Amino acid sequence: MTTDAGAPWLVVGLGNPGPGYAMNRHNVGFMVADLLAERIGGKFKRAQKAQAQVVEGRIGPPGPGSRRVVLVKPTSYMNLSGGPVNALREFYKVPVGNIVAVHDELDIDYGTLRLKLGGGDNGHNGLKSMTKAMGPDYHRVRFGIGRPPGRMQVADFVLKDFSAAERKELDYFVDRAADAVECLLAEGLERAQSSYNS
Repeated sequence: MTTDAGAPWLVVGLGNPGPGYAMNRHNVGFMVADLLAERIGGKFKRAQKAQAQVVEGRIGPPGPGSRRVVLVKPTSYMNLSGGPVNALREFYKVPVGNIVAVHDELDIDYGTLRLKLGGGDNGHNGLKSMTKAMGPDYHRVRFGIGRPPGRMQVADFVLKDFSAAERKELDYFVDRAADAVECLLAEGLERAQSSYNS
């Protein structure tokens, strides 16, 4: 699956809407999207065509290296993310290879990043919904949150806020994930993987 240099990119931060979820581990995709919006000087507004908030702008250095981007935060719940993302994909005429999902990942240590193209959903309901709506061939920026301690259920763990110890480094890791998205768009997957896959 190749990307289309002329088409815009859709960068989707996955999360749940509402202040009660804002600092949950499951909402790290929203945190990265918010930081990217801040970097391009945009504010999220309600999308006309989908249950989502969007910001349009450009990422990367001025000139031919910059990329048109639509930042997306679906306002459906996580397990219904695919519908709004697919509606925006059609509206903005974005090929699936120009979509990036930023999401929490249980099987990676906290703060570790992994970038990849395509693959399974690993039980992640947001990815499951996106894949059902448009197939698996989109990019993923996987933000490690680690496994739940002891016998805590996965669902309880991802819907809990980051711990006090985790929050000390959270801003740094969110910043690094935003850098990884920018690198992916500007320089391609291989360069982003070699710089940010840890």
